[in-house]
Amino acid sequence: MNQSDIKNNTNKANSSSTENTFLIKNVRPMGGSSTDVLVREGVIQQIAPNITDPEGDIIIYEGHDNLLLPGLVNAHAHVDKNLLGVPWHRNEVPATGIEDMISYSRTVWKKLGLSSRVQSIRQVRASIAVGITHIRSHVDVQPELGAQHFEDVLKTREEYKDAIKIQLVAFPQLGILSTPGTLDMMEEALRQGVECVGGIDPSSRDRDPAGSLDAIFDLANRFDKEIDIHLHEPGPLGAFSVELIAERTRALGMQGRVTISHAFCLGMVNDTYLSKLIGLLLDNHITIQSAGTGGTPLPPIKKLVEAGVSVCIGTDGVRDIWSGLNSVDMLDRIKMLGYRCRFKRDDDFEMLLGLATTGGARVMGDQNYGFEEGKHADFIVLPGGHPKEVIVDQPKRTYVFKQGKLVAADGECLISE
Repeated sequence: MNQSDIKNNTNKANSSSTENTFLIKNVRPMGGSSTDVLVREGVIQQIAPNITDPEGDIIIYEGHDNLLLPGLVNAHAHVDKNLLGVPWHRNEVPATGIEDMISYSRTVWKKLGLSSRVQSIRQVRASIAVGITHIRSHVDVQPELGAQHFEDVLKTREEYKDAIKIQLVAFPQLGILSTPGTLDMMEEALRQGVECVGGIDPSSRDRDPAGSLDAIFDLANRFDKEIDIHLHEPGPLGAFSVELIAERTRALGMQGRVTISHAFCLGMVNDTYLSKLIGLLLDNHITIQSAGTGGTPLPPIKKLVEAGVSVCIGTDGVRDIWSGLNSVDMLDRIKMLGYRCRFKRDDDFEMLLGLATTGGARVMGDQNYGFEEGKHADFIVLPGGHPKEVIVDQPKRTYVFKQGKLVAADGECLISE
């Protein structure tokens, strides 16, 4: 697609009073046959070849037989604490474990005098530019920070609500019981509009697995919120936490409303124990999220998907203090996961793309997501003919639409700062 096409159509869209009504011609959804897409008032009205504009006055985009993908979903981010737009900070993170890594990141954040408001805006804008239409972000909740982080990200969410859907998790990075005052701050975050209750390593962080999980589930139950728990605990210890989470999910009738993020332990237990845990995940409709980072064993993504477990993926922290290696682009995340899983076949990468689209939208509860007639027009057009091709090449997104609104073009976010 040439630059004049992009510029002309962008100008038309930005000046149109019906910017979320348009016809895009000659695109190839998921690399399939060429077709046209008619969008009216932000909703996909028709998908078919050779659609003509019945009224003769709507914007027409030419797709040039390029690839169309559903909007990408980052189901695990930390938009409040990245280093995007910040001069390179020399990384000297300790290699002695997560406790020291957390302490190091807090020290660096203070030293650099960073703003969660500024950094969250930077990550949201970068996400829009690469075709991410949905983000679930964990936001730090701890007494030392006060309400600053979640209040800042709530403002960012409101400012960009027409360009990207953001769902927030109140994340007790330092533990929900081990740091006095955290529970009160969690309650305040939930009252202000944060959608999910977070948690972290109930045994190794809070040193009280039953008490930690009871507190998390009590909050979720009282405030009618979902749950998303960071679980880094290895092997049998982490697996025990999975069992405890499943027990509480069943007891409180929270099936389908609980996510376990990272869940390294699922890649560290024997097949017999894994089968038992998969049964618990299925019975209680618990979602597993994986980011694929680090050298820790991953949950067996393909085995989980084939068993019917709900799975989604995300970037985790991007350009972060811990490593700085993670990119905001979900296509890059898919490539990394494919590499770590030793995938080679195109269908395995197509599976991962499904987890970065419909899998993520499912965990965020978006019933209007999906590339089909009657759903919201959340999709991207990019140079290439096949999903794995763009995963490998990661070209600039030619067009990004959110509910029919053109929010990015040629790799640039179009939303005014």
